[in-house]
Amino acid sequence: MTSRNNLNVKKKVNIDNINYQILENYMYKKILITGISGLVGNVLHKGLSKEFYITGVDANSFLDAPTLVADSTNIISIEKAYENVDLVIDLASVPSQFSPWNVIYDNNILCTYNSLELARSHGVKRYIYASSNHVTGMYELDTPYSDIISGNYSNVKSYSRITTDMPIRPDGYYGVGKSFGESLGRFYSEEYNMSIMCLRIGTVNAEDKPLNIRQFATLLTHSDLVKLVKSSINASEDIRFGIYYGVSNNKWRIWDISNSQEEIGYDPSDNAELYRGK
Repeated sequence: MTSRNNLNVKKKVNIDNINYQILENYMYKKILITGISGLVGNVLHKGLSKEFYITGVDANSFLDAPTLVADSTNIISIEKAYENVDLVIDLASVPSQFSPWNVIYDNNILCTYNSLELARSHGVKRYIYASSNHVTGMYELDTPYSDIISGNYSNVKSYSRITTDMPIRPDGYYGVGKSFGESLGRFYSEEYNMSIMCLRIGTVNAEDKPLNIRQFATLLTHSDLVKLVKSSINASEDIRFGIYYGVSNNKWRIWDISNSQEEIGYDPSDNAELYRGK
């Protein structure tokens, strides 16, 4: 990360594509996406920008939306991005699940705290935190999940999916960092009455399809990712805190999404099986 602090204005943002009639129907009209230049940020910008006014903050430039180029580990350098924002989608982190502790500690944990604190101090109404399936990744060592992710489906007769009320079992320091973010979100929700939504995101890749056997269970397609986030944006104001798995409607998914369906109306339409054998 760098400590640059410049407003990215290299490309004029076309706001003509924003449907203002639709915009007026939404409670949250101006959305800040941290880490907007990454894969998930790009997908969300593309999927949300016609319905919401999107801004970003990122260590790297992003030309498709007004973006503050700054280091999220420096709370002073990113504060301006949180002015007059209705909702924050927090993606800022080092994304590798194999990152060592010092990288997670110096970057992900600090970025999450800085973003939540700035959202609180600027009166942000709702905060969507990009958590991860790696918060519970160690369950994949247990049967039947180990059989499912390795493609040994014949060994699986029936099974219960992993729910959000089961104990966390991080599979690395990355998952530990994400579980910290969920815990911090819970604290900010109860201490400051913020509405915090934590999304345990499955596998999102640039190819938008399974790239190995595990991903037939864990895939979250781009379109279902956008659906998940839109559902979180539009969920009832009464929800002050929630944790939700983000995965497509895959035949062999190992995570339970019943609370995502019941509480926020998430309705995934894609199934990784469509790519089986292709």
